Amino acid sequence: MPFSKLGLTPSLCTPLVRMGYTEPTPVQSASIPLVLRGADLLARAQTGTGKTAAFGLPMIERLLVGRRRTVTRSPLGLVLVPTRELAIQVQRALMTYGTPVGLRVTAIFGGVPMPAQVKALKQGTDIVVATPGRLIDHLQRRTIDLAAVEILTLDEADRMLDMGFLPALRRVLLAVPSSRQTLLFSATIPSTVVRLSREFTREPLRVDVSAADPVAPTITHRMHPVDPGRKRALLLHVLTQAPSGQALVFCKTKRGADRVGDYLRDAGVRAAVIHGNKGQGARVRSLADFKAGRVSVLVATDIAARGLDIAQLPLVVNYDLPLVPEDYIHRVGRTGRAGMAGRAISLVMTSDRQLLREIQQLLSAPLEQVVVPGFETTTDTPGQTAHRRPDHKSARHTWR
Repeated sequence: MPFSKLGLTPSLCTPLVRMGYTEPTPVQSASIPLVLRGADLLARAQTGTGKTAAFGLPMIERLLVGRRRTVTRSPLGLVLVPTRELAIQVQRALMTYGTPVGLRVTAIFGGVPMPAQVKALKQGTDIVVATPGRLIDHLQRRTIDLAAVEILTLDEADRMLDMGFLPALRRVLLAVPSSRQTLLFSATIPSTVVRLSREFTREPLRVDVSAADPVAPTITHRMHPVDPGRKRALLLHVLTQAPSGQALVFCKTKRGADRVGDYLRDAGVRAAVIHGNKGQGARVRSLADFKAGRVSVLVATDIAARGLDIAQLPLVVNYDLPLVPEDYIHRVGRTGRAGMAGRAISLVMTSDRQLLREIQQLLSAPLEQVVVPGFETTTDTPGQTAHRRPDHKSARHTWR
């Protein structure tokens, strides 16, 4: 079914064809007609399935197509996202989708001076894409007026709650009209997101295109037991074994990410590091180098990597497991996008046993345990009660 059959104006479908989007994804097919009807929505879909177009295209259709642009310079649409990287990504996508109607999109996020954002808001904008913290700053300074907002979208709602943005979201809720349309998109829908939906929406319709598994079925999940003192050496081994390609490596702390990045560079690996202490310019350059292939490994913390859109990324490595099981879903969602095959490898220690059980409960696919020859552990491995020493081949076990 082409996009035009979903109720979108043909002019909005033209840029999609140029971008190579000939058929809507399941979340787009399910969501777009409902949003066009004016319904509130709670949608669950895996990362990389086209959520931005699923809410962006019908927002543009409802706010700008077939109606005169309002005299007010205040935004008609508001999209809230957890990180500045995702804000930039969504802004660029919306600008592309809205080219036929001259859509104006302003991105608001922290880590950069406010004057340029204030200037853009004064000039007028149709849709604002914002992180909650910086949006609150603008509200407090009265440099933004949300009284004309007709559609509010919360993208990656689960992650915003994980990052502690609920108080800020409630502040925003008070600043937008109660008559607005509200859309919530999330990779997972735990009880916290359900409660958020009850607070923010009115009788929302549900869309769930990933009921069986919150991650793409094209991703294989493997864990390598390792002693703490050998994790960096095992990481280097994993990154230099065939099939070679680019990889995104997750660490739980900024200092740990820096140390891993230094270790890889000293070993001759073209690696870059991004985390919250890196300036916006440095983060943008590192990501650009990674996307252009000038860097083969990007080491990141969860917050810095959230929302990264990297096409055809073959491998995600959890150097450290995430602090909460749900973040595993967000991490590995960077690979296996748009039907492509992907690999997720985790370096695990005995202390990770309980967390691994909780992660497995979120997945339908098994976490396969593979003991790498030369990296046998000196204690019981996380997925078995007795350590088995491989001879010439890796020892494989299924973690259930």
